[in-house]
Amino acid sequence: MLERSVENQVTEALEFQSSVAIIGPRQVGKTTLAKKIAQSRPSVYLDLEDDESLEKLREPKWFLSQHLDKLVILDEIHRAPGLFRTLRGLIDQARQEGRRDGLYLFLGSASMDLLRQSGESLAGRIAYVDMTPLTMSEVAPDAETRQRLWLRGGFPDCFLAASDARSYSLRRDLIRTYLERDIPEFGMRVPAALLNRLWAMLAHNQGQCLNASRLASSLDVSATSVKRYVDLLADLMLVRRLEPLIENIGKRLVKSPKVYIRDSGLVHALLRLETFDDLMGHPVSGSSWEGFVIETLLAATPEAQASFYRTAKGAEVDLVLDLGGRRGRWIIEVKSGLTPKPPEGLFRAQEDLHPDRTFLVYAGDDSFRASENIEVASLPTMVAQLREEG
Repeated sequence: MLERSVENQVTEALEFQSSVAIIGPRQVGKTTLAKKIAQSRPSVYLDLEDDESLEKLREPKWFLSQHLDKLVILDEIHRAPGLFRTLRGLIDQARQEGRRDGLYLFLGSASMDLLRQSGESLAGRIAYVDMTPLTMSEVAPDAETRQRLWLRGGFPDCFLAASDARSYSLRRDLIRTYLERDIPEFGMRVPAALLNRLWAMLAHNQGQCLNASRLASSLDVSATSVKRYVDLLADLMLVRRLEPLIENIGKRLVKSPKVYIRDSGLVHALLRLETFDDLMGHPVSGSSWEGFVIETLLAATPEAQASFYRTAKGAEVDLVLDLGGRRGRWIIEVKSGLTPKPPEGLFRAQEDLHPDRTFLVYAGDDSFRASENIEVASLPTMVAQLREEG
């Protein structure tokens, strides 16, 4: 079984909070992690997609009151949002009586409705832990494994599949499940074929600034609808909107967010890229690597304020990390080749932003200085820098 980096976050959160929600995409490993945690303490597990489990909760207060001495795991909690009010009463009663019992672990897809409902009912009583697909720090550190993670993405079954062909098939099935089942569950009444086309268009435009009007024209829908669809994909942690850095520096700045499909394996499946040779022969390979690097780095420093920077005059950098404290601001350019050369836009961004450190992250294994103010780093070295100094 793979060791997941969020396990410690969840167990620590259960020590100080009465309820903890693990939020993440389908098949990211939430249930596997929860069942592993359950092995270390008395627990009861309910899958709210299962009719038998739902029947047990016909009288939720009575049922849950029988298990105050256990960790109660509620999977697919978005199917029964009304439970939060009952749980609030049980948690408050235990607190008033000075008891430390009634621990609850919720598992669910990232949804603004779920976060809102749980936040309103359990404010001050719940901690949230985001669970993403596998990151580089959770797999073997060698270059071959890193390449496999980039190609297949981090959904555990897809990454661990016996072959690239099997992994590809699993990812195509996962996309179909999202389109035909999961997304409609969250109230988005849109034809699966249309949303599939949008998702594929986002994959083709990986890392580009969102142009809702252009996408809307191709899909024959309104720009407002496109933005709403992208918002939902972002809520489900399938898409990342990287916002531009807006500063009063007297420059004309790009103000549209960049959009990335967060899991590189889904990018490749949407574009029907099954093997590494397929990927390297496709125009999206550079932007796919960029998205893979950005997700890896943000997983290594989740507290950082992240953005990108671009001006009409050509100053540009892929990632700006405001890290706070003594580390300050780092700017990071991403290149997919093995012979990294700092682009002119990076030098201009340095002049505008005056960062504390500047990095160029590339696909090779060595790390060195390109100049006095620019550090060239492999991806593992960059991750180590962020973790070490964090």
